[in-house]
Amino acid sequence: MTLPRPLAAQSSTVRVASDDTAAFHQFLEQVRYEGAYPTRERAEESVRRVLSALGGQLSRADRADLAACLPGPAARLLTRATAAPRTLSGWEFVQELTERCGGSPATNRWDVGAVLHIVARGADRPVLDRVIAALPAGYALLFGRPELVGRPELASAA
Repeated sequence: MTLPRPLAAQSSTVRVASDDTAAFHQFLEQVRYEGAYPTRERAEESVRRVLSALGGQLSRADRADLAACLPGPAARLLTRATAAPRTLSGWEFVQELTERCGGSPATNRWDVGAVLHIVARGADRPVLDRVIAALPAGYALLFGRPELVGRPELASAA
């Protein structure tokens, strides 16, 4: 039996919202596994801190493009971030998280790597390449990619 057009459209809207939640839970489980976190809540805490901070480092266009590759709740964390007063290198980004959220630099580096590695896995390659190229040195490593300095032709081939 085929549903009338308006009802089918409403049904798909509800399904998308449900799929969005399911996609976010899957995203969290991937971060939980990558970061070896004991609970989903601990993984979600890292996701919230890292994506909110990363959003402040990106231009509005890069933020929107990268957010389009993420499940809705993760995308909103990225896009709702306010622009940081200055762009930080990868190491400064980790240091800033440490100062703002506590913990050790090593723990925060672990959290950043766990979250951004999963972001990189789900992002479109051209989007991620452009985002990493727009950021200062050190972010490629945080995303789990090699840092290719001074050889742009190699960066696009990596």
